[in-house]
Amino acid sequence: MASVEFETSRPLLRHETGIGTARRRAALFAERPRLALISSYSELCGIASYTRSLEKQLSELFEIHVFDLNQYLLRNTHSRVRKFGDRHIHEICRELKDFDAVNLQLEYGTLGRSVGDIYRRFGWIVRAAPRLSVTFHTVFDTPSFDYARWLQALVRLNLAEAARLRRDFRRSHVLSVGIAKRLRRAQRVKPVTIIVHTRRDAWHMKYVHGLRRVYDHPLSFLNAAEVVEIRRNASRRRFPLLDALPTEAKLIGVFGFFGRYKGFETVIRALHHIPPDHHLLIFGGVHPNEIKAHQPIDPTVAALFEAGFVDTNVAERIRAIPAPGTPTVSVAVDGSTRDLLIEHPKDLSRRIHFLGATSDEDFLAGMAICDTVVFPYLEVGQSASGPISQALELGCRVIASRTHTFLQFAKYHQDMIEYFDIGNHLELAARLVARPQYEQHVRSLYYNVETNQAIYAKANGLRTKHDRYRERSSA
Repeated sequence: MASVEFETSRPLLRHETGIGTARRRAALFAERPRLALISSYSELCGIASYTRSLEKQLSELFEIHVFDLNQYLLRNTHSRVRKFGDRHIHEICRELKDFDAVNLQLEYGTLGRSVGDIYRRFGWIVRAAPRLSVTFHTVFDTPSFDYARWLQALVRLNLAEAARLRRDFRRSHVLSVGIAKRLRRAQRVKPVTIIVHTRRDAWHMKYVHGLRRVYDHPLSFLNAAEVVEIRRNASRRRFPLLDALPTEAKLIGVFGFFGRYKGFETVIRALHHIPPDHHLLIFGGVHPNEIKAHQPIDPTVAALFEAGFVDTNVAERIRAIPAPGTPTVSVAVDGSTRDLLIEHPKDLSRRIHFLGATSDEDFLAGMAICDTVVFPYLEVGQSASGPISQALELGCRVIASRTHTFLQFAKYHQDMIEYFDIGNHLELAARLVARPQYEQHVRSLYYNVETNQAIYAKANGLRTKHDRYRERSSA
């Protein structure tokens, strides 16, 4: 752990040994300050996974208690259940007075669905915390209202579109300007710090919103010992769905809950242009919040099947509904075309493998067995990605789309990520069959769980001594 200095004690150095030091360590451990972590925790989601890792990272510095945000109560839109959601937050707030510091892992949707619920509940937590740090997993740009488009919708009597524009603006404005204003006011009366995951977001918080005590650090999950243990236990035998794969198969992995912005279709299109011994492993599934009643198949899954020509034959593609005015095509079946009508020659169903939504342990083991891990995301303005951090920590070969998020992430981990343009499946295919641009398995990350631990210690009232990390606070 990074050595820690309390206000009344000398820093404990790593090289100190002996009985006296052991006693000092025990005393230091016993007098740890109490830290409350407020986050989703038991849910199968990225924020919960990070919180579980953060709890381990900080347990030697703080006495940790995690307040699990009940997603059923907080995200329900029924008026009666929303009141129980408010009560849930009030119960958490009543207990915060017994803690030395509070950290809120803020992904807006975990506090509610409506902007009013989110803003109100956030305010209660800010008010109740004796000392607060807020980790922003999403930072919205300060929006400007599109008056021209709004007036155009009104002129056309498209009232639904005009209302949507106004509603979207209000949501973005409240969750950027409104949240920042509330934190600015809180900073005048109590210690409040901000933690973000990119330097761009840190500049935005400081220069646009006028917030002080802003820290930036990429997501960090695994220490060196954990990486060794994960790689030691990782093998294809761990996943029964891979038993039928030939031993010489090259494995490409994509990770995370399904969503159109993940761009998994790009990797499937790239499979058409690389040798058949390359197989795609999809570790993820439909997010529980996106499961719809009576929906026969999730649209994202359907799009993946479409890109891979799964369960499609040539006749079905030819007989797809034509554009208006185009001639219709009829297909006559004879001996020479029968095989084509049975199976499409571009069907990739034997090379695409769905591993499902897995536990944290299987998720990391899945990364470790892959020859290449790909992050083909679209640009959607997100601030961070947990899986790409884990892949680098595990020493995987990482190929990512050139989004602002991943370019910002690379500022912390230089010369470790190979890039391709968003959606360019031909460039991705070329990279997949080329030799790796950077060496893996031997890298040492400058920004890691120790520097992350130092940031959280500083943000929550502990002075740290860390010989590798130079603090870049905006204070």
